[in-house]
Amino acid sequence: MYNKIEEWIDSLPLQTLPENVAAFNFNLYDDGDNWWSVELVACDRFDVLDQDWACDEIADFGTRDNPFSWEEAADWNDIQEEVNTALKKYLENGEFADVLKGYDAVGCGFVDGNIYILYIK
Repeated sequence: MYNKIEEWIDSLPLQTLPENVAAFNFNLYDDGDNWWSVELVACDRFDVLDQDWACDEIADFGTRDNPFSWEEAADWNDIQEEVNTALKKYLENGEFADVLKGYDAVGCGFVDGNIYILYIK
């Protein structure tokens, strides 16, 4: 999975960001029938005590219409862990890791669940 997520993130227009970005979140979705998807959003605030920070989106880099999607027979806990692992690896080695880590935090979570903080400044 890592190589596919890496390719997807590298294809995003992360060279040009809005001025007031505070943090990034990778939103996970259970699309049904063993289909999953991820979108990336930039948010204008971050608060480790208030997970609603990820709702304050200011950019989605076109990922709302073009998410990273795949089919896998797994439960949501396994998907969360698999995506977290891939994103942590990206934050260590990825082409845009420094861009993502140049702000307050990077999170990942299902839109109706908890956010896991993968990086905090």
